[in-house]
Amino acid sequence: MAKILVVDDDQGMREFMEIMLTQEGYDVACADNPVKAISLCRKNAYDLVITDLKMPRIDGIEFLKTIKDQRPETVVILITAYASGETAVNAMKEGAYDYVEKGGNIEELKQIVRQALLKNGLPGETQPAKKESAGEAFCGMIGASREMAKIFATIRKVADTPANILILGESGTGKELVARAIHQNSSRSKMPFMAINSGGIPETLLESELFGYMKGSFTGAYADRPGLFELARGGTVFLDEIGELPPVLQVKLLRVVQEKTFRRIGGAEDIKVDVRIISATNQNLKEKVRRGEFREDLYFRLNVIPVQMPPLRQRQEDIPLLTRHFIEKYAREFGKEVRTISSYAMELLMGYAFPGNIRELENIIERSVAMETSNIILPENLVLSVETDDIGKTADFTIPDSGLDLNAEVEKFERRLIEKALQKTKGSKTRAAELLHVTFDSLRYRIEKLGVE
Repeated sequence: MAKILVVDDDQGMREFMEIMLTQEGYDVACADNPVKAISLCRKNAYDLVITDLKMPRIDGIEFLKTIKDQRPETVVILITAYASGETAVNAMKEGAYDYVEKGGNIEELKQIVRQALLKNGLPGETQPAKKESAGEAFCGMIGASREMAKIFATIRKVADTPANILILGESGTGKELVARAIHQNSSRSKMPFMAINSGGIPETLLESELFGYMKGSFTGAYADRPGLFELARGGTVFLDEIGELPPVLQVKLLRVVQEKTFRRIGGAEDIKVDVRIISATNQNLKEKVRRGEFREDLYFRLNVIPVQMPPLRQRQEDIPLLTRHFIEKYAREFGKEVRTISSYAMELLMGYAFPGNIRELENIIERSVAMETSNIILPENLVLSVETDDIGKTADFTIPDSGLDLNAEVEKFERRLIEKALQKTKGSKTRAAELLHVTFDSLRYRIEKLGVE
């Protein structure tokens, strides 16, 4: 059971926190001032300290430094009525795990406590935290949402069948990861997995990559060379962006699918091959068939078992899991001390549409970790694209020779959005928060931060 110390000079707040955290299954102690709290910390090893930022005699920052000096492994969360102030941001740089606004969202605080304990491998993890962790270990794919649970179940069901599979979904949703997971869970797992992007290679080269060629069949063919299907014998061939396959190669692929045979370029003999074919596309193949751009018979041969990947905006509960994974990945890769993301920065991610899906989230976190100088990703270092279908595209502009400040430009755009929302709601912050799909506290934080009138 995790041990938590609550420090606050407000008796009502202390009692509320003690009851709430005890109900969550934690061992809770309380102190009404920092001096008493420091004494308790010397005698007891607390896993987590939750402290008010503004207190008499010793403020939260000094208390934070003292606790970190005594026990660096102790996780500290700040409760403050000034969550958007410079003091709270400085506290993050001094080693605080996160900060939340006093009187704010209780469920958010519970979630932050769970994440803090889970992140540091501490005891007392509640069931929801275990549920999040359980979704992270399926063949390199991360997700605890209902949508991803269905994908994992589908993979287990179809992996060991010989049927061809067509994976559908927007760019960046992880279609190749699903293909690899199907291969890993099949009886072919010890045989090769060969992947190729059908749209990323010129037609003349794509044919030789897929089927190989014979010596002398064209200029530069100085020796026989096997193609992808030969190299994958007994294993799996993954054809990404299958909708881009040229018509002439669609005919040759159909023969492989139907008869399990093909010929190398310049070859006179049929080559028998045993492979499982998994295809993927972000296009509407039915529409391409209707327009005569994709062979109907090939479409039905490839689409024996369809797997539809959900976009990230339809599995929002997976965003914190993915974010934590990417923070750990790039902090390790860049040699940074970044450990987590602030609750306000996370709320920005939760309210974002992610047109580029998981690939875009990874890019955002990689850039944020690279830019961050403290141990936590703060909202000002989280650069989101301003071009989304939900908001509308920015006007055309040119970048001056002297360059521009990307963060400043994003803040200008965010300020304009908030101003338009307030104008539309005649100044109602509550309604504006609903329009922008953020909480009232988050909107108030942004208004103060950006100086919106």
